[in-house]
Amino acid sequence: MSTTARATVQHEDERTRVTRWDFEPGQSTGRHVHEYDYVVVPVTDGHTDVITPDGTVSRNELFSGRSYARSAGSEHEVVNAGQVPLAFVEVERK
Repeated sequence: MSTTARATVQHEDERTRVTRWDFEPGQSTGRHVHEYDYVVVPVTDGHTDVITPDGTVSRNELFSGRSYARSAGSEHEVVNAGQVPLAFVEVERK
């Protein structure tokens, strides 16, 4: 099994990019920086560890359909810290 979560771009145009992320337990996005403001819409319930460049780990609980927003410039790695598959849709506003 790959250690990298599967990212599927569902839509992209000049204003928006919509990506679905699918994670098996332990899989990660890899470290990245968000170029745009974005909204995350969890498809499943689950737990993530968000790791910042300085090594700080924040445990988060996701609930299906309970969205949250973040600003451009966020740098981190997201790991499925749960025991079951996890999915969310990320909507970036260009």
